[in-house]
Amino acid sequence: MSYSYDSRIGTAVKLKDIGDVARKFGITAKYLTKYGNYIGKVSAEILKGSLKSRNPGKLVLVTSITPTKLGEGKTVNTIGLGMALNKIGKKAISCIRQPSLGPVFGMKGGAAGGGYSQVLPAEDINLNLTGDAYAVANAQNLCASFIDNTLFRGDPHDFGKDGVIWKRVMDISDRALRNIAIGGGGKLHGVNRRTGIDITPACECMSILSLASSLKNLRVRLGKVVVGFSKSGKPITAEDVKVAGAMAALLKDAFNPNLLQTIEHTPCFVHTGAFANVSHGSSSVIADNVALKLADYTVTESGFGADLGAEKFIDIKCQQSKLRPDVIVINCSVRALKMHSGDYVSKGSSLPPQLKKENLSALDRGCSNLEKQVENLKMFGVPIVVCINRFHTDTMKEINALIRRAEVLDVQGTAVSDVYKSGSQGGVELARAVVKAAQEKSRTRFLYPADMSLTNKIERVAKSMYGASEAKYSEQAEASISRIEKAGFGQLPVCIAKSHLSLSNNPTKKGRPRGFKLPIEDVVLAAGAGYVVVKCEGVNTMPGLPKAPRGTSVDIDLKTGTIKGLF
Repeated sequence: MSYSYDSRIGTAVKLKDIGDVARKFGITAKYLTKYGNYIGKVSAEILKGSLKSRNPGKLVLVTSITPTKLGEGKTVNTIGLGMALNKIGKKAISCIRQPSLGPVFGMKGGAAGGGYSQVLPAEDINLNLTGDAYAVANAQNLCASFIDNTLFRGDPHDFGKDGVIWKRVMDISDRALRNIAIGGGGKLHGVNRRTGIDITPACECMSILSLASSLKNLRVRLGKVVVGFSKSGKPITAEDVKVAGAMAALLKDAFNPNLLQTIEHTPCFVHTGAFANVSHGSSSVIADNVALKLADYTVTESGFGADLGAEKFIDIKCQQSKLRPDVIVINCSVRALKMHSGDYVSKGSSLPPQLKKENLSALDRGCSNLEKQVENLKMFGVPIVVCINRFHTDTMKEINALIRRAEVLDVQGTAVSDVYKSGSQGGVELARAVVKAAQEKSRTRFLYPADMSLTNKIERVAKSMYGASEAKYSEQAEASISRIEKAGFGQLPVCIAKSHLSLSNNPTKKGRPRGFKLPIEDVVLAAGAGYVVVKCEGVNTMPGLPKAPRGTSVDIDLKTGTIKGLF
């Protein structure tokens, strides 16, 4: 049987019983529910029990330069840094998000690390794990069903045909479902209206599960969900529709974080999966809080580049949860920065052949993206370490040139990471740089105050984070902002949904674009999650499949019963 490189490494590892992994870090059987031998859920009640009196450790956030379609190893280094910190004698836990089935079967493929820096068992992580994504989809869809039932029963909340903003979801990429009509076939089949279906990681229920600090907080947030507006502009909530309690019941078990192990048997929480381009892009608050009480260092990641995931981590997740990062690691690579020169064109996830050749000029010009993303991070007042993720195609001249460029950025550390090839040993330099940086004082700052208007918040992010000259609003966006502010939600932070492949909203603009206009198509309230989603032009909350989906290579080996082609 043929396996990919990652699969061969992963299947050769003899996993430990998850109970033994948990016990070594202070999680007793009382707080662990096992899903087979290698996966468990840790009860959030542990924070009120055995961990109540413990002081939290250091929080390390891993972010990135603007990514390319090639994948640059941010998750690999989130996992590898946790292993490397343990290697040098620090107790560390990594926290990552569960991959979505959309990208797994679409363009990106699996997302549980790679090489000698993986979380295992990878097949479970990339497919169903403990069923959290299904619980989220069921809660979201139950709410939608209740809403449509009220419309069928005479519309007591006075939504009308256009007042509902809540959508159904599924965790599969399917562009045909972005805009659909439901309720056709006569009165017996419901009220006919236009709507759409989003992908599960983009939905508000996933964000709520990610950001909730307790079961009580989860229930309160679900009750605050605004599912639509009456004809007079009054916000209608899930509590009004009398469905919030049932939604909470569906999410009760999913609230507890999933515990797995790395290739070196260190613990890793894999919990929730909010996308960073259209949502806040972080793993769960509860996983971070549990890990902080269990370990000296918690290594958590935010999705995509610092302009998206890290900004939302600080301005949304930290603002709501009181979490504060002690260090931010920004991941970059020679090949990604060479791509940001604009000299190369990547078709899908294939590596352009020219990119394998040494090109110091392209690297030098592409470093403008690293410089801008470091500037972005400095706005938050947290010590910064630049992580250079090594690939086998990098030359020593390129690595040394990148080190020199990074060292003049006035950051607290620069390190080359080779965890993909060498596991924890390849991350020792990075781990030591993080420990040193963590000794400096972190003074977390937010990008804007809560009482700033929504348009001013949008302008602040667009100009300071992306380099835009202004934000340009459609009539729909202006009307939505007016309705949201009139309804009393203007104090919420903004979660800007834009392309992750550029600092601008145009994925073809690499490096550090300047002076562009950021086109705002619509603004959607996510009151339960505690923010407002600002949709840039052309951004979709339901991805489509590529010409050759990754899922075409996935199958079951009928001789062994194992899954093949997932990586």
